[in-house]
Amino acid sequence: MAHAALSVRNLAKEFAVGAGKVVAVDGVSFDVRGGEFFTMLGPSGCGKTTTLRVIAGLEQATRGEITIDGRDFMAVPPQLRNIGMVFQSYALFPHLTIFENVAYGLRLRKLPAGEIDRRVASTLALLQLEPYAARHPSGLSGGQQQRVSIARALVYEPTMLLLDEPLANLDAKLRVMMREEIRALQRRLGITTLYVTHDQEEATAVSDRLAVFDRGRLIQLGTPEEIYARPQTLFVADFIGRANFLPARLVVRGSPSSGVALPNGASLRPERVVRLDGAEAAALPATDDGTVMIRPEHVALDPKEGDIACRVQRMQLLGGLIRYSVRADASPADILVEVTRPLPGIAEGSGAFLRIPAADAVLYHR
Repeated sequence: MAHAALSVRNLAKEFAVGAGKVVAVDGVSFDVRGGEFFTMLGPSGCGKTTTLRVIAGLEQATRGEITIDGRDFMAVPPQLRNIGMVFQSYALFPHLTIFENVAYGLRLRKLPAGEIDRRVASTLALLQLEPYAARHPSGLSGGQQQRVSIARALVYEPTMLLLDEPLANLDAKLRVMMREEIRALQRRLGITTLYVTHDQEEATAVSDRLAVFDRGRLIQLGTPEEIYARPQTLFVADFIGRANFLPARLVVRGSPSSGVALPNGASLRPERVVRLDGAEAAALPATDDGTVMIRPEHVALDPKEGDIACRVQRMQLLGGLIRYSVRADASPADILVEVTRPLPGIAEGSGAFLRIPAADAVLYHR
């Protein structure tokens, strides 16, 4: 399959609502390399699906540019873009067999019967659907039906594959299995893939790079490792994985490099500092200069010594992970600590101490 490269520049999409308008996509720009698995991630209503539909030609952009392999696609009708699209709903024809569901679009394009048979057979084999060719969709599981919807998109031999929340209708265990199948298939084919999801674990598990959206805007773009380890905003820090946020005051006013004091009096000098702008800076309490973010797996919990006195509220066994929720004067919310083994001397209701490594802490300040 071809490895199409995509470029999106200053993309905007507005919808008329009564006498006003809603801005669904607001000046989004990004590039997708040929053969890349690129995910658009964000909460419901953030603009990711609208962006995908504009790329597919199912929505018309208010303004902006879309090019594929250097060719302007803004005026190209969807049926001529040679893009495969997989939707959240499988949208299979219940009265047609699996073979005919996959062949349907090719028949509309009036391809020769021999070519249709060849393409459908090849695609069903690729997705391990050959035994089900004569069945109807009602005779398949949810995961198998989703494979059929992917087969129907791939049978066109598209230059790009777009998937919009493709696993949303599957149970948790099947979602994990299907996302690995989709990733393995994409690697085998080398097809440029755009994937939309609100599930951050799903996004970080399968993506080469991902774009985090919020309220119609692209907030941060990078590899899963970059975005998890170095979130550029409080929204991204909170949305990707779990995070603890501790109110902080600068030790020296106007000097983030001087370090911060936490509400319990402990001091800390985070090695990474991010300046907040706009709404996030304005949302900080007037009494605080910023907030310190630390991931639960980086917080140390000790029964005898540390920087912050606390009391253990809850201990949860989550498969191979143990999560402690502790209460401390340094934070208005419970602080989460995650480890792979139970900590000796730590139990629900017991007193303990927290230690926050400066190398793993991030200071977000005004």
